Amino acid sequence: MKLNKTIIVLLLICLAFVSCKQPQARMPVSRSSGTFMKESIVRNKKLIAGEEGKIDSIIKSNPNIKYFASNKGYWYHYEVKNDKDTLRPKKGDIAFFDYEVQDLKGNVIYSEIQTKPQVYKVDKQNIMMGLRHGIKLMHKNEKVVFLFPSHMAYGYHGDNKNIGTNEPLLCIVTLNDFKPENTSTPTNILKNE
Repeated sequence: MKLNKTIIVLLLICLAFVSCKQPQARMPVSRSSGTFMKESIVRNKKLIAGEEGKIDSIIKSNPNIKYFASNKGYWYHYEVKNDKDTLRPKKGDIAFFDYEVQDLKGNVIYSEIQTKPQVYKVDKQNIMMGLRHGIKLMHKNEKVVFLFPSHMAYGYHGDNKNIGTNEPLLCIVTLNDFKPENTSTPTNILKNE
C-alpha cells in the first residue's frame, strides 16, 4: 500500500513538472505576402501621376504665367508679389490671411467670404498641409495661387463637406499680415476653426 502511495505521489509530481512547461507558440494561419502594400503603392503612384498631369495641363495652358514648383510637391504663381519685404512667417508667428478654394476647373468650392479672414499660428495649428507650407513662402501683402495635388490638400478623406476624396485644389491666398510669436494675440481670435 505504501508502494502504491509512493508511485501515485511520484506520478503527480511528474505530471506537475510536465504541465508547467510553456506552450509553444503557434504559427499564424495566414501570412502577409505584402501584395496589399505593393498594390496600394501602385494605385497611389497612378493617382498622383494623374493629378500632376491635370496640374501640368493647367500650367501649360497659361504660358504667360510663371509657375514655380515647390520642393513639397505643389505649384504656385504670384498674382501680387512683394519684393520690398524680406521676412516670411515662421513657426509660431501669427499669420492673418484670406483664401478661396476652387477645383482645378475653376469652380469655387469655398469663397473668401465663406472661409472668413483666417488667423493662423504657423505650424502650431491644424490647417490643410499645402497651406501650412505655402504661407511660409509668402511675404506680407502677397497674393499667391497654389495648385495642390490631393495629398497636399485633404487627401483620401476629403473635408466631409464640399471637397471629395482625392481632389486636387486651386487655392488663392492673400497674406495680409503676420506678427512674431511674442506679440500678444487674444486666444479667442486664434480659435477660428
